[in-house]
Amino acid sequence: MSEVVKGAVAALQQKLDGGFDGTAKFVIEDEGSIIIDDSGVREGDDDADVTLTADTETFQSILDGDLNPTTAFMTGKLSVDGDMGAAMKLGGLLS
Repeated sequence: MSEVVKGAVAALQQKLDGGFDGTAKFVIEDEGSIIIDDSGVREGDDDADVTLTADTETFQSILDGDLNPTTAFMTGKLSVDGDMGAAMKLGGLLS
């Protein structure tokens, strides 16, 4: 597991604190993937209701609270594939 993914898993566990129902995948370009589901947050590449893809810098900015996920999506820095409702709910939890 890359250090970026390891740090992101830990940060997401703290931010979400079991508050997301559904399955989401974050793809951090050139680093790996993270799965969020009813069992928690972990590295993985399973199928998900929604997949969010960003580069390392964008993903870190979202986690740090420096970049709103909706703004990242609207400016093309974050791509979303799948259930937009789940993406919006997840974005609200990360903001």
